[in-house]
Amino acid sequence: MADISPEPSPDAAVDATASLVRSVRRIAQAVDVRSREISRLTGLTLPQLLVLQSIRALGEVSTSAISRDVSMSAPTVVAVLDKLEAKGMAARYRSTVDRRVVHVRLTDAGRQALQTSPGLLGDGFLAALAELPHSERLAMAEAVERLAVLMQPRDSQASLKPHYQAVRPS
Repeated sequence: MADISPEPSPDAAVDATASLVRSVRRIAQAVDVRSREISRLTGLTLPQLLVLQSIRALGEVSTSAISRDVSMSAPTVVAVLDKLEAKGMAARYRSTVDRRVVHVRLTDAGRQALQTSPGLLGDGFLAALAELPHSERLAMAEAVERLAVLMQPRDSQASLKPHYQAVRPS
C-alpha cells in the first residue's frame, strides 16, 4: 500500500528549521564554554589541543595530514603549530627524503600537556552518551556528521562529501 502521508506544512518546516538553529546555537555555546574551561585549565586553545591530539594519534606527520585529520585549513594548522612550537610542545622538521615536506612531532612538553589535559567533551557528557543505546549513538553521530557537511559553505561541501559517505555508506 502506498504511503499517503501528507506533506508537512510550510509552518512545520519553519518550526523545524528554527528548532534546528536553536539546537545548533546551544551546541556552539556549550563548545565555547568547554573551550574556555579547557583554556583556563591548560593554557591551550581547543584547536591547539586538537592538533596535539592529532599528532599523538598520527605520529610524526605532515601539516597537511593534520589539517585533514582535524578538519582545519592548512594555514590555520600552521598558525596553531607556530603557537605550539613557541610553547615547546611540538617541533617541526624537514623530511630527509623530500626537503619540501615538513613533518611535526610532539615534544615531551606536548606529551605532558596531553596527559594532564581534560577531555574535550567533559565527563558528564561522555557518561550520558555512554548510557544511550549503541544504535542511538550511531544515529546521532551520523546526523551530526551530516549536519556538519550541510553547514559547510557550498564550495567546501564537495571536498567533505566523500568523508560523510565513508561514515554512512549509501
